[in-house]
Amino acid sequence: MLTISQFTEFKDTTIKGLEKKHFPNAAQVVEELNVLNEKRKSSQAKLDENLSRQNTIAKSIGLLMREGKKDEAEEVKKQVAQLKEESKLLQTEKEQAETDLRNLLLTVPNLPYDEVPEGSSAEDNVVVKSSLRECKEGDTVGNWDTVPANNQAKLPHWELAKQYNLIDFDLGVKITGAGFPVYVGLGARLQRALINFFLAEAAKASYTEIMPPTVVNAASGYGTGQLPDKEGQMYHCEVDDLYLIPTAEVPVTNIYRDVILEEKDLPIKNCAYTQCFRREAGSYGKDVRGLNRLHEFSKIEIVRIDTPEHSRESHKEMLQHVEGLLQKLELPYRILRLCGGDQSFTSAICYDFEVYSEAQGRWLEVSSVSNFDTYQANRLKCRYRRTEDKKIALCHTLNGSALALPRIVAAILEDNQTPNGIKVPAVLVPYMGVDMIK
Repeated sequence: MLTISQFTEFKDTTIKGLEKKHFPNAAQVVEELNVLNEKRKSSQAKLDENLSRQNTIAKSIGLLMREGKKDEAEEVKKQVAQLKEESKLLQTEKEQAETDLRNLLLTVPNLPYDEVPEGSSAEDNVVVKSSLRECKEGDTVGNWDTVPANNQAKLPHWELAKQYNLIDFDLGVKITGAGFPVYVGLGARLQRALINFFLAEAAKASYTEIMPPTVVNAASGYGTGQLPDKEGQMYHCEVDDLYLIPTAEVPVTNIYRDVILEEKDLPIKNCAYTQCFRREAGSYGKDVRGLNRLHEFSKIEIVRIDTPEHSRESHKEMLQHVEGLLQKLELPYRILRLCGGDQSFTSAICYDFEVYSEAQGRWLEVSSVSNFDTYQANRLKCRYRRTEDKKIALCHTLNGSALALPRIVAAILEDNQTPNGIKVPAVLVPYMGVDMIK
C-alpha cells in the first residue's frame, strides 16, 4: 500500500496519479485519509500527554503519604484514576483511527510511473515493440493493424487438441468442471517440456528455483495485494481460511514478509513453477474457449526483490528475459506498455507480452511483467539495511510470468500446424523427444 507521506507531503501528485489509474473520487479519498491521519496523530499526542501527566502525578502519592498528607494523597489518586480512564478512551480512539486509516489505505491502488500512458482501456495500451515490424511513437492497440500473413486456413487449438488427442476438455468437465482440462500423451509431454525449458532458462539467468505451497493464508494475500481487491477471483477454502494461489507471485514474494535484508544481498532473484487457480468470475464467450482462459493452469513466475535505485534495471532485465523466451519459441509477439486505466491494482508500471494466434486471428496475452515500487513492500514490511548509513528502507518488488503455459500451448499448436502434423519448436525437441506431433 502507499505510505501515508504520499498523501500528506505529495497530495496533489498523488491525486493526479490516482486519477490516471481511474480511481474514483481520488481527491475525496485523499482528503479522508488526511483527516484520519490527523485524528490518529491528535489522539496519540493527547494520549502521550495524558500518560506523562499520569506518571508525574503518581510519583507524588508516595511523598504525600510519607508526609502524612493522606487526604491530599487520596485526591491525587482520584486524579490518576481519572487520567487512566481518559487514557483508555484515547487509546481506543487512536486504535480506531489507525484501523480506519489502514482499511482505507488498502482500497487505494498503487501510483503509476510518469511513463505510464494515459488511457482507460486495453485499446489505449501502447505497442512498444513487435517481432513483426518497427513500432512508431504512440502506436496503440486501437490503431494496430499488423498481423502475420495467413496463407492457408488454420484450425483453432481446441480442434487440433481433439484431432491429435492432446487435450481432453470434456473429460476435465466430467472430473471437475469447465476450465479444468486434462492433458493427454504428447499434450502432457508438451506441458512438461515447456515447464522444464522455462525453468532451465531461468536457472541460466541466475534465478533460484523455489517450490512453494499452492495455498496461502489471508496475510499472504494482503501482503501482495490480492486481498482485499480480488477475493472474487480466488478460490477460498473457508473452513481453514486459506486461498488457492492465482500465481506463484503470492507465496514467493511473501517469503520476504516481515524481513530485513542486507543491501549487499540484493537483488534477490527467484523463480517458481506452480499450478495457478483463478475463478475468473463472469468470464464467458469466444475469448474463453479452449485454453484461452482456465480456472487451473501451469505457470513459471520470476520474482525479484531489489533496491529503489536498481529496480528499473531489474525490470528491464526481466523484460529481456521474457522476450528471449518468445524468440526462442519462434512465436510472433508484441510488447505493450499498459495505460493507467488497464494496469493492475498493485503495479506502478506493467508491460504485457502477447503472441499472435493465426487460427483465432487475435493476440493472446502470455505474460505481464510489473514493477510494484514500494507498494507491496510496505504491505509486507519487506525492508533492507542500506550499506552506507545502516538505515532501514523499503524494498522494491517485481514479478513476471516467464511464462504462462495455456496460451503458449495454443499458439504453438495453431501457428506450427502443417499438412504432416504440428512442428515442435526446436528448443523444445530435447525436452519432448520428438520434433513433430503426428
